[in-house]
Amino acid sequence: MSIFEIVMLTCFGFAWPISIHKSWTSRSTGGKSPVFSYVIIIGYLSGLTHKWLNSRDLVMVLYAINMVMVTIDLLIYYRNKRLEAAKTIGKGLESA
Repeated sequence: MSIFEIVMLTCFGFAWPISIHKSWTSRSTGGKSPVFSYVIIIGYLSGLTHKWLNSRDLVMVLYAINMVMVTIDLLIYYRNKRLEAAKTIGKGLESA
């Protein structure tokens, strides 16, 4: 178990709830990239796989928690995308 790995995952772990809150309250996809989120999820899956195959320890929990938070943020992105589309359609109907 590496202290540096723990610090990295903990720092990221504090950042994701802020991102989730911002995504939820803004109801906007501005500044978000689903591709970036997928890359991060793949990274966390790779870290989990490495831990599972080579050194199972409690750091796996940090990888899992972070991956769940990124997934939540990604799901909110798609929710916000639907909200933006509905808003655009609603404005189109109003001007017709």
